[in-house]
Amino acid sequence: MADYDVVIIGAGPAGIFTALELADTGQKVLILEKGHDIAMRASQNADRATPLEERRRNIVCGWGGAGAFSDGKLTLTTEYGGNLDDFMSKAALQKEIDYVDAVYSQYGGADRKVYGDEHAEAIAQLKRRAAAADLALIPARIRHLGTDVNVEILKNMREALAGKVDIRCDTEVTELVFEGGRVQGVKVGDEYIGAKYLVAAPGREGSEWFVTQAKHYGLELSSNAVDIGVRVETPAEIFQHITDIVYESKLLYFSRSFDDQVRTFCMNPNGFVVTENNGGLLTVNGHSYAHKKSPNTNFALLVSKRFTQPFKEPIAYGKSIARLANLLGDGPIVQRLGDLRDGRRSTPERIRRGLVHPTMPSATPGDLSLVLPYRHLVDIMEMFEALDAVAPGANSRHTLLYGVEAKFYSSRLQLSDQLETTIPNFFAAGDGAGITRGLIQASVAGVIVGREIRRRETEAKGGHSHD
Repeated sequence: MADYDVVIIGAGPAGIFTALELADTGQKVLILEKGHDIAMRASQNADRATPLEERRRNIVCGWGGAGAFSDGKLTLTTEYGGNLDDFMSKAALQKEIDYVDAVYSQYGGADRKVYGDEHAEAIAQLKRRAAAADLALIPARIRHLGTDVNVEILKNMREALAGKVDIRCDTEVTELVFEGGRVQGVKVGDEYIGAKYLVAAPGREGSEWFVTQAKHYGLELSSNAVDIGVRVETPAEIFQHITDIVYESKLLYFSRSFDDQVRTFCMNPNGFVVTENNGGLLTVNGHSYAHKKSPNTNFALLVSKRFTQPFKEPIAYGKSIARLANLLGDGPIVQRLGDLRDGRRSTPERIRRGLVHPTMPSATPGDLSLVLPYRHLVDIMEMFEALDAVAPGANSRHTLLYGVEAKFYSSRLQLSDQLETTIPNFFAAGDGAGITRGLIQASVAGVIVGREIRRRETEAKGGHSHD
């Protein structure tokens, strides 16, 4: 008999929501998470005495996943944030997004504002202005939790699951175990843990390990795009006429020179630029709090590139660029846009004299043209020209660029509409499975998997599922 009915790998949104769906079913469920529990993550993150490397590891690993200390934005739209509409209709996906939003509200997000429910005429005007600059504005309903509130919600979810499912943090799964094309369990070092159902939700941090395991068992994979670019920081007033209305919007642009897609991502009004540790590589990200403000707004500008045969290593490509930035800057690099245009590096003195004061003072003043490929630089420069038509001042020489920001999306497995792989009872969910790109759709993926396992077990016992 299996040690557990269900073993969930990863305690990010996909893993947590799988567990929430199964918590009251009587099934024996185990969550395995290689990072720290949420209380320790929060404590170490707040304690400046914690070694820097430990704090950086806490950003992407542990209960809550890489999104635990993110801005806590719930993107309540089907238009971006993942590809779950490949597995269901947009109407069905919207229904699940609304359900997940209600769960976040139940655990502490109910009083957080939802942006985008009003200002229809103002949004229409922004769209027209963007279109005139060859930009597509994609507004979305956003519930902004804030980094601080997001952590409290994760603590509440952790408490609700205590006693209902087994949770082991600081426990890294080293191997998936299948025999005869069927799920057997997992290995944690030399320890074997049996399972009837296996849910892989390793997040972006575990995506390369997951791909290696999938290849070992001959599972079919397809490569996703890799997004590489910079984190932009400007005075908050530059984008205030947009962020006051929609909080976060996605602006899409196709470059004249290469026809590459460039997009804004993760806009944080009055936010902070932070370091992110991706397996020892230091990249940049941004977040904002519910109760703590800076005078700046930050967002990512990302160039999306999908490689064709014979190249099959988009994650390795992105990491090689991040590694070069780390080599030149001993971590992330910061540069004024004007210095980049003029072909010179930024110096500490030039940064100090600038009109935008960095919220991540640990970044090394440097030259991003020594890091980013020419194609990406041209795409980004063109994007700033277009942005300036929508948000005058965005293309200022004082605008700060941090690099690199990279989004590594796991290769995607062949999955059923229930997110089951070709191995029965083996499910893959969340960002690490290459099908979602954010909190909401990762959470929805967990709901889909949890409900399917619950349905099968109910029917196996002669009952009827009402999902």
